[in-house]
Amino acid sequence: MASWRQRFLPLRCERREYRENVDCFDDELLRLAQAAIETKRTLHLDLGVQNTNRTIGARLSGEIVRRHGPAGLPDGTISLALKGAPGQSLGAFLAPGVTIRVEGDANDYLGKGMSGGRIIVVPPPGATFVPGESVIAGNVILYGATGGEVYLNGLAGERFCVRNSGASAVVEGIGDHGCEYMTGGVVAVLGPTGNNFAAGMSGGVAYVYDPTGLFDTRCNLDMVDLEPVYDWEDVAQLKGLLQKHLEYTGSARAGMILDNWDTHQAFFVKVMPVDYRRVLERMRQKTDREEETVSATEEVYDDGEADRVPGI
Repeated sequence: MASWRQRFLPLRCERREYRENVDCFDDELLRLAQAAIETKRTLHLDLGVQNTNRTIGARLSGEIVRRHGPAGLPDGTISLALKGAPGQSLGAFLAPGVTIRVEGDANDYLGKGMSGGRIIVVPPPGATFVPGESVIAGNVILYGATGGEVYLNGLAGERFCVRNSGASAVVEGIGDHGCEYMTGGVVAVLGPTGNNFAAGMSGGVAYVYDPTGLFDTRCNLDMVDLEPVYDWEDVAQLKGLLQKHLEYTGSARAGMILDNWDTHQAFFVKVMPVDYRRVLERMRQKTDREEETVSATEEVYDDGEADRVPGI
């Protein structure tokens, strides 16, 4: 006797599921930026946004990559000046050549999967709150990002730069689980962090401003070491990030640190994955050996111009 499944459920697909295209903010962006994408001419747009405008920049970036490949457009080709509070996933999968500047605040998943470009979030003009003490962006910033830059003049939520593998970011402070499972890129935190910082962090570098000296109690030390910032390469990299942060956001805290660098340099802690340091050291040693080999080869196989007899 046939079961109820055999009697009542269809044996094959009887209807076709389909999805209708949904209008989104990027449709207007694509219309306005079409000429800039095709000709690579610079374009600046001033637009208002609200939290129903999600994944701003995703379709735009897809069109850029479709036409020009992963390299995208030259830096600063398309500049979006947004005012308001955009919805989730602002700048998702952002391509090189696009800069998004927001005067307001941002939601979760900002810069998700971005591969290039730049995202800047600053308080609106006339804001009375202190940026370094106020949240300006949500959770899970730069999830899975492979490139690009983010500058936030304010605090961000939890899981900042989780699974980041190549983007750089500067923020005034973050919540728990910062740089979780990070494999590349560089992060500068100019204020407090939550607990469990660097859990599963196997690559990349983070610089944390720690005037209280308590950061080690909030950092997960299973895979990372904490070091002072004194190497000239680290100093150059960190100061470069701070100078860009000051330029793009007008951060008072970045300005204060740079103006008194000799005093505040000692308050920074470098978070360095143990295995990542070993890999970098092996790469450095290999480069040094190759340079020594080339130098020795040039000495042995000198062209002999000085000893050559005229006419021979």
